[in-house]
Amino acid sequence: MLNQGYAYTTIISSKYHGQKLLSHLASLYPHSSPQAWQQKLNNGEVTLNGVTATGSESIQLGQTLVWKRPPWMEADCPQNFEILFEDAHLLAVNKPSGLPTLPGGGFMENTLLRLVQKHVPNANPVHRLGRATTGIVLFAKTPQAASQLFADWNTPKIQKIYRALAQNIAQHDTYEIVTPIGLVAHPLIGSVWAAKPGGKASKSLAKVISRGTNTTTFEVSLSSGRPHQIRIHLASIGYPLVGDPLYGVGGQPLEHLPGLPGDGGYFLHAQYLKFEHPLTGEQMNLEAALPSGFALDP
Repeated sequence: MLNQGYAYTTIISSKYHGQKLLSHLASLYPHSSPQAWQQKLNNGEVTLNGVTATGSESIQLGQTLVWKRPPWMEADCPQNFEILFEDAHLLAVNKPSGLPTLPGGGFMENTLLRLVQKHVPNANPVHRLGRATTGIVLFAKTPQAASQLFADWNTPKIQKIYRALAQNIAQHDTYEIVTPIGLVAHPLIGSVWAAKPGGKASKSLAKVISRGTNTTTFEVSLSSGRPHQIRIHLASIGYPLVGDPLYGVGGQPLEHLPGLPGDGGYFLHAQYLKFEHPLTGEQMNLEAALPSGFALDP
């Protein structure tokens, strides 16, 4: 699908005051080399305070930097979702693997958000799942529902239970994982969320469902909602997800990535979501059936 392009806007902070624009662009968006950024500048894609930039400018505190990315062809991905529940305030859907929840990583139109809003224009997700992760995504359809769900999301009022297929055979039946999560540097992708001493407090409870020859299937309950939390937490205790292209033992990103960070190949499913309806008070017990390809005991 060819999208409509996108304008990425940033305000120059004091940290970058005086830096050359070309150097700043290459560090801000490391997916392109300085040579590639110079070509984008030559094409007139970048403005500084509304003026077409050349790249030689010394950027100043408070300036508005805009990269007007031309339309691009997005990668193919599933264009379907299953509705699990809907009323005047909420919409819960079952997301397939390969479909991003929100725009990002080269996707603007091929996202769950865009697909859902074609049918329910006022729906906005309360949370997100990774592109390869399957299962329940909850949308709010009214400001009142959104406000209450955002307030409760990382509290015991909302129970989030996942199924995960991990490498190696678990030595215990239950693990309480409290590995802090924060941004760490990576030579290929700039920075990425990973296990990090001094990072944000995080908590997961992992229970063994079954053990295979060289794998373990876990049921994981979340008490916090950090990016890639289950992938990082299970990897941090020695059980990275089978097929994970990003995280290895210890919860750190792999030095030599076998693919793109957003690639699939792992099995993680948001299976249950339990909470009190923010407007009616009804107890909600949502379930998304495991996808047919989910290998529970390979």
